[in-house]
Amino acid sequence: MERAGSGGRSSEVGRDAGRLVSRSREVGDVSFRAFLASRAPPRLQWASPGGLELAGAGVAVELTADGPGRFDAVRNRADAVFADVDANGAAEGAPRPRFVGGFAFRDDHVPDGSWSGFPAASFVLPAIQLTRTDDGTWVTVNRYGPDADADAVEAALDEAVDAVAALPKMRPVGDAPGVAATRRTTSKDAWTTQVADATERIRAGDLEKVVLATALEVDLRGDVDLPDVLERLRRTYPNCYRFLVQPTETGGFLGAPPERLVAQTGRRVETEALAGSVGRGGTPEADAELAQSLVDSEKIQHEQRLVVDAICEQLAGFGAVAEGEQRVRKLDNIQHLQTPISAELDVDAHVLDIVEALHPTPAVGGLPPAAAAATIRDVETFERGWYAAPVGWFDATGDGEFLVAIRSGVAGGDRATLFAGNGIVRDSDPQEEWDEIQLKYRPLLEEFR
Repeated sequence: MERAGSGGRSSEVGRDAGRLVSRSREVGDVSFRAFLASRAPPRLQWASPGGLELAGAGVAVELTADGPGRFDAVRNRADAVFADVDANGAAEGAPRPRFVGGFAFRDDHVPDGSWSGFPAASFVLPAIQLTRTDDGTWVTVNRYGPDADADAVEAALDEAVDAVAALPKMRPVGDAPGVAATRRTTSKDAWTTQVADATERIRAGDLEKVVLATALEVDLRGDVDLPDVLERLRRTYPNCYRFLVQPTETGGFLGAPPERLVAQTGRRVETEALAGSVGRGGTPEADAELAQSLVDSEKIQHEQRLVVDAICEQLAGFGAVAEGEQRVRKLDNIQHLQTPISAELDVDAHVLDIVEALHPTPAVGGLPPAAAAATIRDVETFERGWYAAPVGWFDATGDGEFLVAIRSGVAGGDRATLFAGNGIVRDSDPQEEWDEIQLKYRPLLEEFR
């Protein structure tokens, strides 16, 4: 499905209904948070650590799909939109049009309950967008349809630039809403049973690893301001991705994941294996000791090797794959074992082809993939929705970047649901895994307190 227009959700149009007109203008320093706060949903934000930052509102084009063919469907429909583009383009340094969005963890996802407004695949080309790169900040206006007109888009751009210029350069962060109560959707006893079920399947030879997840329901003392939460996440976790996908007023999906799924620029593909975690120490010595425990742990090294080998195997069909040197990734409250992986493509591939090949990685799904998926369906007691799924952007050339939507939650009004998971292998201990999961709620939970 494609939808086109200038404001919120607009009327459906045919696949080849028109042309895309995009105009951009460079502006001075802009508060992305003030921009988001000034715009009604649908709105979105996507930021890589130290790199590209996007914020958008309204819908010029929306692509949705479900079922096993959802990746191809999104790509094919985007290709139709990009087939006729009038943009003031790279010659003037302007940012290229990008679709931003993501996928549900499963292709048969049903968008209801907390996940209302989140289909199995959804990508938006915003009606108005801010883009920040190392080269500057730009305001962009996009229009798509049979009547898209360059003069009208230029006029809309004048209005958008004036509106952005009127925004405060700094917007104080409001108080967090506060947490009134929390409820785990999976009890500790149920978790122990789930881990026992998984390890039994592993010992039977049906499974090598599975990532089991849980959800934490949160009652807030007041209504949550999602742009404020993003700003607090930026300050606390500057070395992580940040994202917000908010299709309606009722709620948005947001988080600060540490993990890149894939970045593609031309023939170059970069990804990583992030598996195994431990807390931070109270002193440099204690912190270093915990980090070393990650490196020395046979269980964690086994889990890391499973993930690395699987990603390398999944990329091998696209080109030459190289495994980087293993290291410890340190975040504010947690440390992970990380192995960078890259590939040089020897075939023509769109970033969505790579995303489809990698999702779900063993770091959020398991091995073998089919057995892990069956285990997750059998034992988890909540709907993952878009949790642990790909969220990112792509352009007309097929370049793009996607994160893995962990350290994330759905929030709106005075309610939030947070998600966290852990990899289960043969010798996993339920208590240790339970304790580790509690650490993973903290990045988002603390920003509500």
